[in-house]
Amino acid sequence: MGPVDLDDVRKYIDANISKFHENRLTRLKQLKLSTILRRKNPYLFRAKDILTAQDLVTLLLDAHLSSQEETLFGDFLEGLAIYINSRVFGGMKSSAEGIDLEFSREATRFIVSIKSGPNWGNSSQIRRMLDNFRKAKRILRNRDANLHVRAVNGCCYGRDTQPDKGEYLKLCGQAFWGFISDDNGLYTKIIEPLGYNARQKNEQFRERYSEIVNHFTYRFIEHFCPGGKIDWEFLLGFNSSVENPDRELIKSLDAL
Repeated sequence: MGPVDLDDVRKYIDANISKFHENRLTRLKQLKLSTILRRKNPYLFRAKDILTAQDLVTLLLDAHLSSQEETLFGDFLEGLAIYINSRVFGGMKSSAEGIDLEFSREATRFIVSIKSGPNWGNSSQIRRMLDNFRKAKRILRNRDANLHVRAVNGCCYGRDTQPDKGEYLKLCGQAFWGFISDDNGLYTKIIEPLGYNARQKNEQFRERYSEIVNHFTYRFIEHFCPGGKIDWEFLLGFNSSVENPDRELIKSLDAL
């Protein structure tokens, strides 16, 4: 155990960032038009006065992909944080429910729930995190009644000006990366390696993305644009009707 070895960090990023790009491309290839039409809010896009099929398809697709990519990249950053902490403090992926990282520092056992950014959850999700912290503390103290345990909600980016939440600490951005690595400058040092081969990977993604936009637009016009105009009532019915969806329509929308 010792200070952060940036060469090791770069090697980890170089070896694992490709998995993010591969998963991102795989999810794109697996995407179905019927899926994004049923999962996104047609009222919102009608209120934005969308008039062309391609504009609507692009907005639906981008909204869907954005939420997926946030999850995929969050998984990558969680793995990176655990890796760095394991090299510096000997930390490990926790087996406790809802706890991502567990390690000891300065006579304290830290249990950490890692999130992408500071605005990650509503009140019920925060309560669930607190329940997980309490359960993990009980398990650790059953093993050692004198153990000092501290819970941390670590956020990979952003900031929180009041980190002490009573039952746990909320450490964001620079504070989080410094906490797990003992290097307050680490949060800027990891940004450059993330760009390795990014242009090549994103070119592959953009090529496939363009094909899907064109294909989805064609299918959307075929079924939802009689006379060249978006039929919002028909689209809303496909999205929200209590009746069973038209299986033949779904089959046609998702045809290659």
